[in-house]
Amino acid sequence: MTNETVIEELNTLLRGTFMGIRSLEHYIQKLNDNDLKRSFQSMQQEVKQNAQKLAERIQNLGGVPADDEGVSGSMHSFMHKVMLPDDTEGIIEDSLKGMDNYGVHYSEELVKGDLDPQSRQIAEEVIDTSRRHVQQLKQLLH
Repeated sequence: MTNETVIEELNTLLRGTFMGIRSLEHYIQKLNDNDLKRSFQSMQQEVKQNAQKLAERIQNLGGVPADDEGVSGSMHSFMHKVMLPDDTEGIIEDSLKGMDNYGVHYSEELVKGDLDPQSRQIAEEVIDTSRRHVQQLKQLLH
């Protein structure tokens, strides 16, 4: 395992984190319920803190952190914004699906095996945040 491999994987996770920040921004813009908007803003702040942790780790390994979600992420973000549901329940369901698919499952697959212990711990913290957000979103649906 080389630093380049670790940096590449952490940068992929970082780009995904930026996609999450952008997606949450889309939801926040659409939501009319102030309490719900605050919940999404709180989640977005935590995701931004995760992006900062990842960027710092990449720098400490001698790499250059990604500063956006990348080309495929930009295309995904554009399509996401166009296809957003208008109703509150639809927004919560859409964010739950995205957080679960990308924030948890895809991220777990991404970080299997190729990380040093410190990088793995940071990646796990990022994924744990997504797991917590999935639980929060599930509670909002009930």
